[in-house]
Amino acid sequence: MASKPPAAGGARQYRYYELVMAGFVAVYLCSNLIGPAKAATLDLPGIGPFTFGAGVLFFPISYVFGDILTEVYGYARARRVIWAGFGAMLFASVMAWVVVHLPPAAGWQHQAAYEVAFGNTWRIVGASLTAYFCGEFVNSYVLAKMKLATAGRHLWMRTIGSTVVGEGVDSLIFYPLAFWNSGIIPNELVPTLMLSQWIAKTTVEVVFTPLTYRIVGFLKRAEGEDYYDRGTDFTPFKLSA
Repeated sequence: MASKPPAAGGARQYRYYELVMAGFVAVYLCSNLIGPAKAATLDLPGIGPFTFGAGVLFFPISYVFGDILTEVYGYARARRVIWAGFGAMLFASVMAWVVVHLPPAAGWQHQAAYEVAFGNTWRIVGASLTAYFCGEFVNSYVLAKMKLATAGRHLWMRTIGSTVVGEGVDSLIFYPLAFWNSGIIPNELVPTLMLSQWIAKTTVEVVFTPLTYRIVGFLKRAEGEDYYDRGTDFTPFKLSA
């Protein structure tokens, strides 16, 4: 699919790029502000009780968004979205800390519950931001390189393969940084959590593959774009597209 020429006097204009960016940032914020506060257990047929952090429901969706962005718009535009998510989460973390530490009004009885929901330690916030930064950029880089290597064929291989690597990097960084010698989780359970979360997140990506195909196909047709990262500068430390 040939790309449309840029608008006169400026860069390419897309119909849905900003909406995909907004969706990505919203999912990422939810994964950190809603998910971490709850541990859930499901009784899976043939497996039995399976306990997981609720954030596992959100993180794979953010990787689906990352796959869509890189596949349709290219690595450089995905890089801008990843930085937008990083900035939004940093701001939300700072403001959550400020609000949690504001003196509660007399008679307000919910400070303890509020601290549980929004009072993540800076160690966990730092681990989350570091893991997100590395995992998302690895995911986008691997997908872009696989697209070149496969000449755009086998989208399922690229989305799943990049997620396997990206989520692996994410889990490998987050759990040791957040919980090793923390007193919250025994050290011997950290590798188990890393493995189970990696498997769970990758499984969600596999389940979402048909939906990813539909969204990618729609966006490529609507935008007239199917970007190949030939000659792209893959450094993560730029904002230009």
